[in-house]
Amino acid sequence: MYGEQEGDSTKNLATLEWQELFSDTILVNLISEGLQNNYDMQNAIEAVNQAKSYFKQSKVAWTPTLSAGVKANQVNIPSNSVIPLDDYEVFSMGLNASWEVDIWGKMRTAKRAAYAQMLGTDAARKAVQTNLVSAIAGSYYTLLALDKQLQITEQSVDNYRKLNETLAALKTSGMVTGAAVVQSKAAQYAAEISIPDLKQQIKVTESTLSILLGRTVGEIKRSNLDEQEISDMVDVGVPIQLLDNRPDVMQAEYSVMSAYDMVGNAKTYFYPSLTLTASGVGLQSTNFSKWFEPSSFASNLLAGLAAPIFNKRANRTRLEVAESQREIALNNFKQSMLNAGKEVTDALSQYENVSGKIELRDKQLDALNKSVEYTQELLLYGTATYTEVLDAQQSLLNAQIGDVSDKLQRLSSVVSLYKALGGGWSE
Repeated sequence: MYGEQEGDSTKNLATLEWQELFSDTILVNLISEGLQNNYDMQNAIEAVNQAKSYFKQSKVAWTPTLSAGVKANQVNIPSNSVIPLDDYEVFSMGLNASWEVDIWGKMRTAKRAAYAQMLGTDAARKAVQTNLVSAIAGSYYTLLALDKQLQITEQSVDNYRKLNETLAALKTSGMVTGAAVVQSKAAQYAAEISIPDLKQQIKVTESTLSILLGRTVGEIKRSNLDEQEISDMVDVGVPIQLLDNRPDVMQAEYSVMSAYDMVGNAKTYFYPSLTLTASGVGLQSTNFSKWFEPSSFASNLLAGLAAPIFNKRANRTRLEVAESQREIALNNFKQSMLNAGKEVTDALSQYENVSGKIELRDKQLDALNKSVEYTQELLLYGTATYTEVLDAQQSLLNAQIGDVSDKLQRLSSVVSLYKALGGGWSE
């Protein structure tokens, strides 16, 4: 069990559809658009279609091969031949068939391996979808956080301007010196400098999100950070069994299944193969007018048993490589489980820690708002210095920016946990 608390409600988090997890309807629409238009997603779907075609081919591998042909041959005999013969023509039309009897399971194991590979490809498609859902949500939340930071910074700049006006009036009355006005303007410019950077980050994030959506780079419609809600499903522990829902774990598991079948398939090449062949079953005649008469029927049936004796070590190499690939698949599966556990643990830890920060941050913001209010009032009565007012406003600005960062981390931790549990691909 990951996490300190236990409960059954988390059993639904991994399989919870993304439309239910995210409450913002704009975000839901963006994710839907991305799943429809993202090019990586479309390529993953095409890869699944290819795997399905290979599996369909493996399903009929045990059936006979059948071909038909029509031929007309002109045979010219040399005049100096040892046995004098006349030139002649041969007209033939027939079927050729060949069937290898699957005695040792060569085709059955190949079919099972192809099926596991198809499931693994579909799991890879699910992994692309999970990553895409989390990437769109993460970029969207980042965009909302930047919007909020820009709003706070612009409001802070406006507050500094008002403070400058107040200090200019106090300077006129001799209550403060010119240094107070200059330092206040410097603080305003320091806050104002960050605005172009924030606007640039917003543009970059909009561009990133546009690419994820498979659309031309442009402005992204969005709501605001304060409207976002957190699912209460992350407040309890996560059963380790939920890691089975991760597409990468599923893909690694299917790779192991396929690898075992390929080892079995490689072993069958050491055994004899029985092949039944029917060639030239049809009509054959040296006279075109008699081509379709019953007497022109011809056939050639053959049954053969072939056993490998010396094949330039091809069969041994095939088996050794298959066994090595099986070990690699097992190692990849074990590693995917370790990675999954780490990502879940990290996401839960981040959510828990940032939730504690937000509680403290709220108290800090409340205190700093009062500090700014009190120092501004005291400044008017001459019992507080301008530096105290500047310090209070700067501290408030830093805390407000930090509060936005905390909220973004909390939202990101939910997205990370959802991704770590393999959520977002259920349909």
